[in-house]
Amino acid sequence: MSLKNGLAIIISSPSGAGKTTITKSILKKIKNSYLSISCTTRKPRIGEKDCVDYFFMSEKKFSNFKKKNKFLETAKVYDNYYGTLNSEIKKNLKKNRIILFDVDWQGSKTIKKNIKSNCFSFFLLPPSISVLKKRLLKRHKDNQKVALQRFSSAKKDISHWKEYDYIFINKNLDVCMKEIINKINYLSKEKKRNIEINKIIKKL
Repeated sequence: MSLKNGLAIIISSPSGAGKTTITKSILKKIKNSYLSISCTTRKPRIGEKDCVDYFFMSEKKFSNFKKKNKFLETAKVYDNYYGTLNSEIKKNLKKNRIILFDVDWQGSKTIKKNIKSNCFSFFLLPPSISVLKKRLLKRHKDNQKVALQRFSSAKKDISHWKEYDYIFINKNLDVCMKEIINKINYLSKEKKRNIEINKIIKKL
């Protein structure tokens, strides 16, 4: 798949690094940006809505979709399956949108393999491993076992940082958010510039 229209931005991070908060801010501050809605077999959390936050489905339905090659990428995270629908990508490319992918390193690797152009991967890091542990313990204060499980997985996720195009450290949320938005705006302008250059070259 080649992105002649639109721009693909992959955003990954270990659990607790602020990925969800930053992704929501990007959607508010960058016009024509769209968050690719993933399919998942996990149960909805409080406040989550089907077809808005995720496409929630059974493992049987997910498996059938996978057999029919309906997914651009799939991954298993914390015993649940996640996948990005090809139809979601094609629909939004026609609208020339900036498509955001909220996926882990497994999903990022597959998306980069399948989208050959105008696709960039961002990885968010916490300022330190101790800060990350504190955030996870606070988030899962009612279940420390889950917090420690997330922390163990987060350390494994961090080991894949070299696979990404751009790295951001979320020491200060506002500063980090500004850096990411500036980078996306820059990449978008560069893409438009390259399109104009190609048009001129074809006429020479």
